[in-house]
Amino acid sequence: MDITINAVGFELDKDQSDLINKKLERIKYAEDLLVDVLFRVKDNKKYIFDTTLNFRWGMTAHVSTEDYEFASGLNKLVDMLDQKIKKEKDKIQQKT
Repeated sequence: MDITINAVGFELDKDQSDLINKKLERIKYAEDLLVDVLFRVKDNKKYIFDTTLNFRWGMTAHVSTEDYEFASGLNKLVDMLDQKIKKEKDKIQQKT
């Protein structure tokens, strides 16, 4: 699983980058399900977190959230990513 992190309109400082990497550890269980994770953060008066998940079976999922605080927005996003991955995994398991 490749993870690409991009900041748009600002530079991620070391603490923010470390926090993103720490939070993304939560979806490491899905390494065998995902080809890559494209993670983008925009700063436009509030933080906009935008993520694209590319699954091995060709499915692409898009998850987005926004918040005035970096950490709480990131937490919301990771919760949504976790739910999305589990939902897609369950769909595939039901088909087999």
